[in-house]
Amino acid sequence: MKKFVIIRSKIKKFKNKIEVSGDKSISIRCVLLASQAIGRSKIFNLLESEDVINSLNSIKKLGINYRKIKNYFYIYGHGINGFKTSKIIRLNAGNSGTFARLILGLLVNSKNKIIIRGDKSLSSRDFSRVVEPLRKFGPNISHINKTLPVEIIGTNYLRPIEYIEKLGSAQCKSAVMLAALKTPGLTRIKAKKSRNHTELLFKNIGIKINVKKKLNYDFIEIKGESNFKGFEYYVPGDISSCSFFIVLTLLAKNSELIIKNININNTRTGIIKILNKMNAKIKFKNKKKYKGESIADIVIKSKKNLKAINCPKELNSSAIDEFLIIFLIAAKAKGVSTFHALSELNKKESPRLNIAIKFLKMIGIKVIRKKDDIKIFGNPNLDLKGDFLVKNYNKDHRVLMMSCVAALTLGGKWKIYDADSSNTSFPKFFDTMKKLGAKIS
Repeated sequence: MKKFVIIRSKIKKFKNKIEVSGDKSISIRCVLLASQAIGRSKIFNLLESEDVINSLNSIKKLGINYRKIKNYFYIYGHGINGFKTSKIIRLNAGNSGTFARLILGLLVNSKNKIIIRGDKSLSSRDFSRVVEPLRKFGPNISHINKTLPVEIIGTNYLRPIEYIEKLGSAQCKSAVMLAALKTPGLTRIKAKKSRNHTELLFKNIGIKINVKKKLNYDFIEIKGESNFKGFEYYVPGDISSCSFFIVLTLLAKNSELIIKNININNTRTGIIKILNKMNAKIKFKNKKKYKGESIADIVIKSKKNLKAINCPKELNSSAIDEFLIIFLIAAKAKGVSTFHALSELNKKESPRLNIAIKFLKMIGIKVIRKKDDIKIFGNPNLDLKGDFLVKNYNKDHRVLMMSCVAALTLGGKWKIYDADSSNTSFPKFFDTMKKLGAKIS
């Protein structure tokens, strides 16, 4: 793909049905858990993004074979102690914080040193939040300045722990849950509410887990050293990927879209709740359950009378990956939108809060920031003219896709660099846009 894309015109009205790629969070978890199962696991609609391919390549380095036949991936696990770590192994996590943090949980009993590296963006992110609780299990873990590379040497004398997760980080919680699989006894976790894909997978593939839900926290107990068999899994569509098409449709003129088979797990639908509070009127149809996950088609129509929101911070964790595109809606809404406690945004693939503010000001939107709170002064009549350049954003795939939606709905001539960054999470992003009639060169 070219280093940049050019968008010169708004998208014309469309009425269509599309599907988006498999859920990235679930795809990576399926790969990791299949590597710990006994026997063959069969996974359909696994996301084939760079993040997931790096995960597959890493488990292969650890002695786990896999192959793809048509739309199925087959992964051949050897049980919870099945990794081969008889020499120093170097794993490349690429851009994936999910994989890099979760794999550490599975390496707490590794026999030799394993080194985990990542790209420039991932190597700037904080890993102490997961390293500190994992050290309590007993492995030797070292890193400099709280970032990658991380080196881990496991232990044969793992001990269960009690862990309080205060950040609302599904990655930290899941890393501890995976380490608990290797550990004799009962590991107990008190976790602030966050995405629960790992808990649902544990329950539905036969891992011993007990979850008690309270108002603000979940209490999780995992009995370790229990093998489980290979499993079959269908990965539903990723709501983070479809969020760009939701906002594209809302901001385009006279358009309608149905996005099929999307994961609408309550821990992932913060964006829908936020946008509906802004009068988006997004609907679900054909709802069904699959192994604990909720799946539905999402129905969207263009909206002219979007309104501002005072966004409840309780929705932050369930919309953390979608705030960039939510801010774009706020830019077109009537009134002043307020968002609170967004410090986690600057700990993602790029400092997203900083970049979002810079982006909004570039397109003529007034923004006021006070610490980690922001106010966005919407302009329903926003119609851009002139040239716009987007570059130097740390190759953050969500910045790229948000910029494309802005270009296709707000007007102006845009040159957007690092177009290949969409491969991190959504390799078919541009093909799907062009299916709707977008002119992108």
